[in-house]
Amino acid sequence: MDDISLNALFGILIVLLLCSAFFSGSETSMMAINRYRLNNLIRKGNRSAKLVNKLLGKVDKLLGSILLGNTLVNVAAAAVTNIIILRLFGQDDLAILLGTLVITFALLVFSEIMPKIIAASHPERIALPASYLLTPLITLFHPVVSVASGMVKGMLWMLHIRIQTDQSKQKMTLEELRTMVLDAEHFLPRKHQKMLLNLVDLERITVNDVMVPRNQIEALDICADATEVRHQIITSHHTLMPVFENSPDNIIGILHIKRVLPLLQEETLDIEALRSILMEPYFIPSDTPLLKQMQQFQERQSRIGLVVDEYGELLGLVTLENILEEIVGDFTTQSPTQTGKFLRQSDGSLLLEGSSSLRELNRKLGMHLPTDSAKTLNGLILEHLQDIPEPGTSLKIADYPMEIIQIQDRVVKVVRVFPLRTNGKH
Repeated sequence: MDDISLNALFGILIVLLLCSAFFSGSETSMMAINRYRLNNLIRKGNRSAKLVNKLLGKVDKLLGSILLGNTLVNVAAAAVTNIIILRLFGQDDLAILLGTLVITFALLVFSEIMPKIIAASHPERIALPASYLLTPLITLFHPVVSVASGMVKGMLWMLHIRIQTDQSKQKMTLEELRTMVLDAEHFLPRKHQKMLLNLVDLERITVNDVMVPRNQIEALDICADATEVRHQIITSHHTLMPVFENSPDNIIGILHIKRVLPLLQEETLDIEALRSILMEPYFIPSDTPLLKQMQQFQERQSRIGLVVDEYGELLGLVTLENILEEIVGDFTTQSPTQTGKFLRQSDGSLLLEGSSSLRELNRKLGMHLPTDSAKTLNGLILEHLQDIPEPGTSLKIADYPMEIIQIQDRVVKVVRVFPLRTNGKH
């Protein structure tokens, strides 16, 4: 070292600080890089992204090589600093102490904090080019890193600590996926974010939550008068209709309106002809998750199913449209029987039908009614009161003041719901 000039030593020290900054920044950028953006770059054929992905596939070797390189560089920087101090001040203990403090501060600021902050803010800009230097370094340091890695794995095994170096094999839960979508609000339009959240939630929503209740099913009685059957088919606003025989509980098939039109035109519609074109009814357990049911609709090439409980009793009807509305929201086309459930009054209150679905109220009106047990507004009120209320009864559910307007056949038919701002008045 005596042959090296003082200026050259300062130059070597600066280079060592830069090398240390490279290792520190590379480590942070590799760990902070967005895996989804990286996979997108790989699909586009980006060579740097492929190298980064290959390095991250063996993260133990990657980190071992980076830490080894960083340690060697830092030790070398400390040694060069010591030589410079000896050249300038000789065997001065105070100078050596100050030199140690200076190089420690320089390494901390310029080789650790600063490069790691930059790498964390721009991981792709650092990790992609750094992969070209790290790849040969990992090969160069392989023998030493392998020995050290083997010793570490042995000690972890003795401590019964399991490690997983390939992060691509880690599974993401639905809650983690939901959190990721929520965190992406600055990158996704609000409508698209809501659709993705609805899609994630399909796994925990069952057909029982979105089905058309049994008493609202528009079905055709095959044993009815021919004129009545013809009139019901012609005036129906549905393309698929359940068909029963004598009793609504006895569903014998599903009628596709398009298949019955030729019979109507040829005036050959009778019970036997109607039976011959019926599709076999498809029954669905009430606790089937919507995501699974959508997949089953796709596999069966079907769009409608009848929901039954554990005893086989008919509970309602669910269609592919019901499931799609949970993802994209309500469609604009509705039949007259589906409209008029919400009537806004001049005082800001709402007149609601007791048969209204709680999920539908929450979705359309932005309400926050509980949907844990009851599925309709009538069911929620009866569950809350534990009794059949009289007209004029007032109550409050989930901070919403309500008034029972009409009762019919022991069922709440019409409810007035007041806005939250009127809480103090009701």
